[in-house]
Amino acid sequence: MQLIRSIHNLRQPLQGCALTIGNFDGVHLGHQAVLRHLREKADELKLPMTVMLFEPQPSEYFSALKRQETQAPARLMRLRDKLYYLAQAGVDYVICVKFDRTFAAQSADEFIRNWLVGKLNVKFLSIGDDFRFGADRKGDFALLQQAGRQYGFTVEDNHSFCLDERRISSTMIRQALAEDNLQLAQSLLGKPYQIWGKVVHGKKLGRTIGFPTANIRLQRQVNPVKGVYAVKVRLKNGEIFQGVANIGQRPTVQGVKQLLEVHLFDFQRNIYGQNVAVEFSHKIRDEVKFPSLEALTEQIGKDVQTAKAYFQCFVPNRFECK
Repeated sequence: MQLIRSIHNLRQPLQGCALTIGNFDGVHLGHQAVLRHLREKADELKLPMTVMLFEPQPSEYFSALKRQETQAPARLMRLRDKLYYLAQAGVDYVICVKFDRTFAAQSADEFIRNWLVGKLNVKFLSIGDDFRFGADRKGDFALLQQAGRQYGFTVEDNHSFCLDERRISSTMIRQALAEDNLQLAQSLLGKPYQIWGKVVHGKKLGRTIGFPTANIRLQRQVNPVKGVYAVKVRLKNGEIFQGVANIGQRPTVQGVKQLLEVHLFDFQRNIYGQNVAVEFSHKIRDEVKFPSLEALTEQIGKDVQTAKAYFQCFVPNRFECK
């Protein structure tokens, strides 16, 4: 799979492509169905399978313009995680568009003429019938169909994928995670909810109270989960360890930035600098501010016992990780 950061880095127009456009946040079951169908059409038409996505995601861009009024939705995946799953789906090209003022200001007709036709030479476009694009969101499915007739490409509605008669969406998954329904989130994603990240140096407070932690910096604006969880962690070499994790601002120790801290059971290795995957298995409690470090230490001990008890009676599911 080839990643093209910005359409301007596409030195020569494609000789045609089968294209879909979206955020693909989570690459959930609905996305997977769209990608399978697009792969089939690309093979049938002998065209490269191409995905266009945006960084930042449009909702993040617009929320930044209205910082005091609204907050961007929690992101399920970073770009690098999306790319992993898109590659697994057989995508040939990913066009990563920088969503900025210039891009947002172009008209729908300009987007079609300059991008879809001029640069990508699209022959088959799979898009949701609720897709909106261009300045003031004036572009829609009907306009794309009209353009397809004019420029010679086919436009197909990629119908919503449902589970138990409910439309699967990234919004629905965020809601499930916010409500601590990890089982529902896993059903919608088609895989357990995970966060990937690099283990970085912290203040090393955990080791002073008997619970050393692997600190993982969170490279996202808003996180879909908060609190204390029983987790499984996969290391770079594929080994999996159980543990307990806190994701939040650590109010007891005056934390400011959000951090994912994981205490692994019976683990003594140095894994600084490693990229690890943290799978959230069970919510234990919300993050709270304790009156003292001693009270925090006591509660962590209880959390560890709760997590161990959970894993003792839990049949582990397949750990899906890159």
